Amino acid sequence: MHYRELGKTGYRVSAISVGAWAMGGSWGRVDDDQSLAALHRAVDLGVNLVDTADVYGEGRSERLIARLLKERPERIYVATKAGRRLDPHVASAYTRENLTAFVERSLRNLDIEALDLLQLHCPPRAVYDDPPVFAALDDLVRDGKVRHYGVSVETTEEALAAMRYPGVASIQIIFNMFRFKPAEEVFPQALEKRIGILARVPLASGLLSGKMTRERHFDPDDHRVTNRHGEQFDRGETFSGVDFETGLQAAEELKRLVPPGAPLAQVALRWILMFDAVSCAIPGAKTPDQAEQNTRAADLPPLSEADMRTVQEVYDRLIRPQVHHRW
Repeated sequence: MHYRELGKTGYRVSAISVGAWAMGGSWGRVDDDQSLAALHRAVDLGVNLVDTADVYGEGRSERLIARLLKERPERIYVATKAGRRLDPHVASAYTRENLTAFVERSLRNLDIEALDLLQLHCPPRAVYDDPPVFAALDDLVRDGKVRHYGVSVETTEEALAAMRYPGVASIQIIFNMFRFKPAEEVFPQALEKRIGILARVPLASGLLSGKMTRERHFDPDDHRVTNRHGEQFDRGETFSGVDFETGLQAAEELKRLVPPGAPLAQVALRWILMFDAVSCAIPGAKTPDQAEQNTRAADLPPLSEADMRTVQEVYDRLIRPQVHHRW
C-alpha cells in the first residue's frame, strides 16, 4: 500500500481506502459479517481510512466500523458525514444545534471520543454561502468533538465555494474515468490550499468494474435501479450520471488498457492515483475479495501517456456530452 497526505490534517492515508456506503445498504443485499470481514481484509492489506455517513443504514455502517476499531490495534481514520438526515433537507436546517446533534450521534455509533474527519453530506448550495455553518464546525473542532472537517460535494462549483473557508481540510467529490471535470477545475486549487481530495464513486457504481453487462440484475432496493434518473438523490451519484448503455460501451473500449491479470476496476483506480491532488480513492466493498481486489490497484505501475490519452479520448467522445456540463 502507498500513503498520501490528506491535505493539512497531518494524516497519511492509504491511497486506496474503503467506502462503506454499500455496507449500510442501498446496494442490494448486505451481510454484516461479510462486511466486517471485508474491512478486516482491507486493514490487513494496509488500508487505514474508512469513509462512511450517518445515513448509511441509519447508522448501521458506523456501528459496523465501531466493531472494527475495537478489534484492530492499528490507527484507522474514520471519515463520516452529516446532514442528509435532515427532513426536509434544506439549507436553513444546517444549524449549530442540528450539526452538534449529528456529531454526538456519530460519536455514539462509532464509540469514539472525536471524529477524525466530519464532512457535510452534499448540502444544498446555499449552505456554502452561510459562514455561520462553518463557524459552527470550527467550534466543534475547538470543543474536541471533531478533529478536522470537510465537505462532500456534487459539483465542482460547490467544491470551489467550500474551499473559500480556511477550516475546510478536505473535499470529497466524484472522480473517475467518467468524471474528468474535478481535475480541471478543483485539483489545482486543492493543491495550492493543501486541501485533501477523497475520490468517491471511483468505479462509477460498478460500470468501471469491467464485469457489468446489459443482463446484469440489480436488487429492487439498489440505487442503481431506483435512482437512475435522480429519483432519490442527485443523479450523478448513480453511474456517475452516465446512461447505463453508454457506460457499458465506454467500459468495453477501456478494457483494452487492462494488463494481463488485472481487472478493469484496478486500472480505473490506478488511473485516479495518477493525479497528485488525490489523497485517496474510496471504492466500496462488501466482501473480503472485493476489498483485496481494490487495494491491489495501488501496486499497479503508472499508466502510460498513451493509456492516459486513450482514457481522455473515450471520455471526450462518449461521456463528456452527458456529464461535463452538469457536475
